[in-house]
Amino acid sequence: MEPLTVAGTLDSLEAIAKYTIEAARHANLDRKTAYKLRLAMDELATNIIVHGYREAHREGILTIQAELSDRVLKISSIDTGIPYNPTLQKQPDNLDRPLNEREIGGLGVYLVRENVDRWTYQRVGDRNINTLTIDRHSC
Repeated sequence: MEPLTVAGTLDSLEAIAKYTIEAARHANLDRKTAYKLRLAMDELATNIIVHGYREAHREGILTIQAELSDRVLKISSIDTGIPYNPTLQKQPDNLDRPLNEREIGGLGVYLVRENVDRWTYQRVGDRNINTLTIDRHSC
């Protein structure tokens, strides 16, 4: 698939979701797996936009690139936000507690991690590259 490049704003989340759904369709993912991938990409993109751009007082773009092989679907997000490796964030340890007793933060990263088979991060030059991988045989 051709990459999708959008503004690093929350208004771009709908286009990112549509792109992710289309990539899942091309990969013949079942509905549950496609939903989980869309949720993971939405959480990842939201974190990039909110923390990497808006809270850092930066503007930028977000490029989403899907790559399909016989074995996997990989979707990468590429941004020029502040350097940040979300894969190093610790797993929340308070998920069993009521919402009003939990600290804010960490749930989006948890949802990404729990809904894909693999998640990798690289910093290349001035770009963050997060890659979400779904094993096609696990669908």
